[in-house]
Order: sequence, then C-alpha cells, then structure tokens
Amino acid sequence: MSNDVPILEVDELEAVDLPEGAHMNGLDMPKPSEYLYAKQKNGEPLGASDIYKETWKWLKQRNCEQLVNPRLIESYAQAFARYIQCEEAMSSYGLLGKHPTTGGVIASPFVQMSMQFQKQANLLWYEIYNIVKQNCTTPFEESSNDMMENLLRLRKEL
Repeated sequence: MSNDVPILEVDELEAVDLPEGAHMNGLDMPKPSEYLYAKQKNGEPLGASDIYKETWKWLKQRNCEQLVNPRLIESYAQAFARYIQCEEAMSSYGLLGKHPTTGGVIASPFVQMSMQFQKQANLLWYEIYNIVKQNCTTPFEESSNDMMENLLRLRKEL
C-alpha cells in the first residue's frame, strides 16, 4: 500500500491581511419618558431628563448601557431631581416653618422630604453602580475629590 500524502512546502503558504473589523458603538440612548420633562408648578422643568442623559452617558463610557433597565435610570433621575428640588426649596424658604394651626415654629417639611429623596436616589444609584461593578470589562477609577481620602492616601505614600 503506497502512501499518497503530499509533502507541504512552507514557501507555498501566503498570509493574507484581514480588513479591520467593524467598530461597534452600542445602542442609541432610549428617549426618556415624558414625565421626566414635565414642567413643575413654577413653570420650570424638573431636570430629571438631564440627569437621565448624564447617567446614560456614564454607563455608555463603561459599555454597560445595555445591562441597566432604562426604567431604573428613570427612577434614579427622578429621585435625584426631586432631591435637588427640595434642597432648592430649603435654600429659598429656610429650614424652619410655621405650624398651620398653632403658629409655632416647626422644622420645614422640605428637610424630611429631601432626606427621603436622597435616600431613594442613593439606593437606586447603588443598584446601578453594582451592575456596572459586576459587569464592566474595562477597569476604571473614579476621580476622588474627597479631602479625607486624599489625606489618607498621601499619608500611606509617606
């Protein structure tokens, strides 16, 4: 029985340059719901749509925009915008108010509302951030403006 296997010569192979692959940019940002654009009683927009867009861009920079439900981003944007609205009301009206029946001094209701909206916004942000932390494929470090953290890092380096 004869062996008919051809002998392969190395100089017979040619390398072919492959064209560059397609560059994927991800999805376009879904349009925020109309309630994020709603005008407030004073006629000014709430500003939640801007927070939504800013958060979406942050997610897109980390290639995680498709992992977070747009409703979660909307909830975060609205809660944070309401927190800002309460803070602005406290700046305008002060931290104290007048009791409606006794006329005595009471804490402004905006203080409690502000804390509740801040808590809600933080919980939603932690949920978004946790999704990014668990799924982000590119390492990133947030720039820290925390003075105490910077002091501790400086001390560690010494």
